[in-house]
Order: sequence, then C-alpha cells, then structure tokens
Amino acid sequence: MNVAAVLVVYTTVVGFAAPRLILRARWPHRAPALAAAVWQALAVSFSIGIALFAHHLAMPTEHLHAGLVGLLHSCGFDVEVGRPDPGLTDPLAVGVPAAVAIALAASFTFQVMRARRARAAHREALDLVGRHSARLSATVLPYDLPAAYCLPGRRPRVVVSDAAVRALTPEQLGAVLEHEQAHIAGRHHLVLASVEAFHSVFRRLPLARHAREQTALLLEMIADDRALRHHSDEVLATAMYEMAAARPPAGALAAGGHTVLIRLQRVLGPREAPHPALWSSVAAVAVAVPLLPLLVACPPGLG
Repeated sequence: MNVAAVLVVYTTVVGFAAPRLILRARWPHRAPALAAAVWQALAVSFSIGIALFAHHLAMPTEHLHAGLVGLLHSCGFDVEVGRPDPGLTDPLAVGVPAAVAIALAASFTFQVMRARRARAAHREALDLVGRHSARLSATVLPYDLPAAYCLPGRRPRVVVSDAAVRALTPEQLGAVLEHEQAHIAGRHHLVLASVEAFHSVFRRLPLARHAREQTALLLEMIADDRALRHHSDEVLATAMYEMAAARPPAGALAAGGHTVLIRLQRVLGPREAPHPALWSSVAAVAVAVPLLPLLVACPPGLG
C-alpha cells in the first residue's frame, strides 16, 4: 500500500470512526478539558493528513522529505540538507496543501473577527442600558429572565440580568459569576472559533460536526468544574436550572442554554476522575495524534 492510500485510510479513521468512539466513551464528561484537547488534536491531525495526501498526490514519485525541503526554500528558509531540485517544488505540490492551511487560517480569523464585532456592538448597547456593579464585578442588565453570560476578548465583561440578581441567592449568584469568569480566563472563545473554523472548511465531515458540538458542551463543563471548586453541587445546579431558558447573544458564552440538562445530570450525579492510567494514556494520544500523519507520510529512516 503506497503512502497516499495509507493517508486515505488514516484520515478516514480520524474523520469518521474516531468521533463515534469518543461519543460512546464515558470518560470525556469525567475529564472535559482532556476531551476538548482530544477533539482539537483530531482536527489538527485530520487537517495535516489531508494536506499531506494532497502533497503526495502531486508528487507521487518523490519522498516527502524533498518536498518539505522545497517548501521551506520557497518560503525563504535555508536548511542544511541541501537545496532541492527546482522540480521538487512543483507549484501544485506546494499550493494544494497551502490552500488547506490558508482556508483554515482564514476561517479562524473570520470567526474571531465576526464574534469580536458582535461583542463590540453588544458592549455599546450595554453601556446604554446596563449598570456596572462593583460588588458583583459585572454589568447588570434589565431583563425579565434570570440570565448570565460573558463577553470575552480584550475587554472582557460579565453580564447578569437584574432578574437573576433578584431570583438567585448570593451563593448561587457567586457560582454563576465564577462560571463566567472561567470562560474568560480559559479563553474559551478562541477554542470555539477554532472548531467553528474547522467545521466551516470540512462541513460534511462527522469529525467537524461533532467536534463543534462536543467542544461547546465540554467548555461549559470545564466552567462548571471551576464553579464547583468553591460552591456545592446543589447551589450550582439550582442556579443553572433557574437560567435554563435564557439564551446568550452572539459572541457570548453563558451558564444557561440548551446544554443545561446534560450538565445538570453531570453536576448532580456521581463524578469520578478518570483513572490516572487512563488519563495519561489519553493525554499521550492527544499529543501524538497530530504527529501521526507525518510519521505515515515520512517514516523514520527513509530519505
């Protein structure tokens, strides 16, 4: 089996089979940060695999080493393995993989800028109708439903409705605010932008669809876990239930929303950390997966 065929098999496994295995597993909700990293690693690995597959199709008779050296030289980098034959830097061999990278980078930039514009417009509206609460370190917004969300980015802001301030106890409100601060501190908006970008480029791919859906859920669980460090399960669960009907504006991350039922079951149910052996094994896979396409296309010892 040649390298191109192996890469086809590999990307098929990563893009179609791997998501099913993760969705059937129980450990992702027990270790949401690790699970989110695995989804990111799979997306990176699939992208590299597709780019290398395109590169190999354009240069079927040349080893990947030569093509990569040619790519580096075409970008102005000097390498010590010798300047490649100009024929190795076939425009198609460089252009197609580069197009994949450019599409992903452009889509990520678009997602980030679009969300930034939406948050900027929403901040202007908040300045007009909201009031800053020094006690809560948040903006209080007149709204009939209990709600809380954050506007991440360069000028982060936590927003809570006055209905939430009235309906929640101080402990519940504190848990909600800590949940939102976790989104800001973790820069979760950038993680969401990356999976949105991957989905926009590979829209029909199961990996892209599930990575976007599951990452959004896992990030909420990560924020829940931070709130649970200083607040009880019942306090957070009650606050989440009160705000289940609220929907965040574009570009924001919220404690409520359509994932509340799944998160409530997790918060109120038994939560056990994954076994250290499982945790370390999955972490090792997350680190190694992005490198596997390179090992497939360029096995050690070949030159």
